[in-house]
Amino acid sequence: MIIDLDRFIAVERPAWAELETSLHALESDPNLRMPIERVQRFHELYERASADLAKLATFSAEPETLRYLESLVSRAYGEIHETRKKGRQIFPLQWLRRTLPQTFRRNLRAFQLSVAVTLVGVLFGGLATWVDPESRHVTMPFGHDMMTPSQRVHQEETRAEDPLTGKKPAFSAHLITHNIQVSLFTLALGISWGAGTTALLFFNGIALGAIGLDYIGDGQARFLLGWLLPHGVIEIPAILISGQAGFILAFALIGWGNRVPLGARLRRATPDIVTLAMGVALLLIWAGFVEAFLSQYHEPLVPYSAKIAFGVVEAMLLYFYLARSGGHENESAVR
Repeated sequence: MIIDLDRFIAVERPAWAELETSLHALESDPNLRMPIERVQRFHELYERASADLAKLATFSAEPETLRYLESLVSRAYGEIHETRKKGRQIFPLQWLRRTLPQTFRRNLRAFQLSVAVTLVGVLFGGLATWVDPESRHVTMPFGHDMMTPSQRVHQEETRAEDPLTGKKPAFSAHLITHNIQVSLFTLALGISWGAGTTALLFFNGIALGAIGLDYIGDGQARFLLGWLLPHGVIEIPAILISGQAGFILAFALIGWGNRVPLGARLRRATPDIVTLAMGVALLLIWAGFVEAFLSQYHEPLVPYSAKIAFGVVEAMLLYFYLARSGGHENESAVR
């Protein structure tokens, strides 16, 4: 029973406004998945608004407020009792702008583990090169052990002809295909409870550490940055994200004392794994183009400072995209 109508409306209006804000978010994004706390709060606000509507129905002094509340309750009822399956957006801008970065942040612990394993490999590879330079024949892939960094730089900077003339598209496609295969393999090895994913990330880190220290020790740090940064600031995070997805799979398999059945854990993890895998593929497509059309060209043709600046800008954009894009509305969504 309402004794003071004006006071009743003043007290209840903030709850109505909160319900309307949640409704607007749900109606503007059909794929929005709310955290369990927000779902419970939404249902509480709906029940409260329904009770308020029943009380206000006995008054005729506030027809506009009554119509507003009727609309609010009916919209909330429609959202709660909706039975149609809402389509999951895959490649539209909504997926790219929100789903991918939010999925990345929601599984940040797995990404941090991927980074940690890789850094241990980097330290191991660098230490091996520093202690035993001959270990380069074991730790350095792709023929980097066949010549010193100074010899490689001299060869690249004095090259008379472009070795990729007419071959850039094919070389780019080869890089993209190879890197995606390696990344998906890293992800898939999460099925080994994370052991295979850990091993691949560790060995990748060894190669990075060994090559990096070799070039820095030979005074070729500027060439190294100009060569690696344009594509490496995208390619290396992509590999780390593939490791992140592999660890998500491993966490789902292990359970960590979770009493949820294995099948349910895997179903819950699958959307995040697929989302990250697609994000990795997109990043590696870009990295492949950059490596074929920019990274392989050195001074005097392309200034190292320009290549380094390009890589720094890429790194900043990728950081802000993964860290900020899409907001933080459903970072802990329940699947």
